[in-house]
Amino acid sequence: MPDGAISTDPAVQAQLDRLFAHGPGTDTLGLDRISRLLARLGDPHRHLPPVFHVAGTNGKGSTCAFLRAALEAAGHRVHVYTSPHLVRFNERIRLAGRLIEDAALAPLLAEVLDAAEDLRASFFEVTTAAAFLAFARTPADACVVEVGLGGRLDATNVIPSPAVCGIAGLGIDHQAFLGDTLTEIAAEKAGIAKPGVPIVTMAYPADIAGVIEAIAVGARAPVFAAGAAWSFSITGAGVLVSDASGEIELPRPTLPGAHQAANLALAAAMLRRQRALAVPDRSLQAAATTARWPARLQRLGSGPLTRKLNHRSLWLDGAHNAAAAAELARSMPPFVSALVIGILANKDADEVLSALAGMDAVVAVPVPGHAHHAPAALASRAALHNVRWTARAETLPEALDLLADRTDDILIAGSLYLAGEALRLNEELPD
Repeated sequence: MPDGAISTDPAVQAQLDRLFAHGPGTDTLGLDRISRLLARLGDPHRHLPPVFHVAGTNGKGSTCAFLRAALEAAGHRVHVYTSPHLVRFNERIRLAGRLIEDAALAPLLAEVLDAAEDLRASFFEVTTAAAFLAFARTPADACVVEVGLGGRLDATNVIPSPAVCGIAGLGIDHQAFLGDTLTEIAAEKAGIAKPGVPIVTMAYPADIAGVIEAIAVGARAPVFAAGAAWSFSITGAGVLVSDASGEIELPRPTLPGAHQAANLALAAAMLRRQRALAVPDRSLQAAATTARWPARLQRLGSGPLTRKLNHRSLWLDGAHNAAAAAELARSMPPFVSALVIGILANKDADEVLSALAGMDAVVAVPVPGHAHHAPAALASRAALHNVRWTARAETLPEALDLLADRTDDILIAGSLYLAGEALRLNEELPD
């Protein structure tokens, strides 16, 4: 399902319009088109500062946020490439610590689209090429790169020799592209392994770990798996990470949710394993409290949406698959008992609703600009998952109006695109 993007800058919007008209209009995987496109641009992916490459079904974005925070705390200038964006396309490309400006983005996209004219490259391939071209031209000390979809055939996997690779949490998602089982999905994620480059992973069941190990060995990449080469535990003070370099105690992460301890630990293990840049322990500790990653159990601030709630809290999370919804349920703020939810058409709505079952009230909404489960059908599905009261609405403000008489806190969840709409409507733009 293609990503959507609009811009208030006419020059950027003109290039985004070209981008949508240019590609196949669907997700595509493979390294041929991106390799040919990058060759026409001078192979910028071969001229990047040390790359920290992160795959995973859930948690890879948060892991990237912790990596960036630690590297910047160590005094390094950091490029970051992540997806999707929440409100503005610019969020995907961070140059030496700052989101790319519209004045630089428009000509950058134009240059890449000119080079891609006959290639039928996808939205993500063009965006990836643009990011790598910008990164190669802008001085920095490191690149943090999030895999878009899978790993083996993801456009970011053209990076020849990262400083370190990481694999975060695994779950069932994007089955049409990656397979129907966790072992198939793990094999795709492990495809980012490169000769001689350490690949740091979380702990997985034996069959999944075995697949990752076999693929890494085939790629001649050393594997450092949690539970074997490193470990972490949650303590009264924070998160204790142990590896061959010894132990380090990290503060409890500021990013909410019990799962963020694992993402922080993975980032720390990756940084302690690489040898490209110096990152002292104090920088790892700083990352725990300085990392920011919007729409991950985020409490919205004062704005047009929250002012509808008479001082009740409005929470936001992009949980869009079973694993992410389960983590969200485990970390749910205590006074939340009403849910506003919108789910993309290519996601299993019952799995997400089942993980979030037990809400007093659920209002189903569309996901603007994307194919989604019809709100009426989604509300009917929610009624089957131990929900006392359900309704549908056509917009987020309308959904909150339906919940105006309640005294509990409210959560918006089900899609990162819906989360982006909430941030836009509440005038909280990621920076």
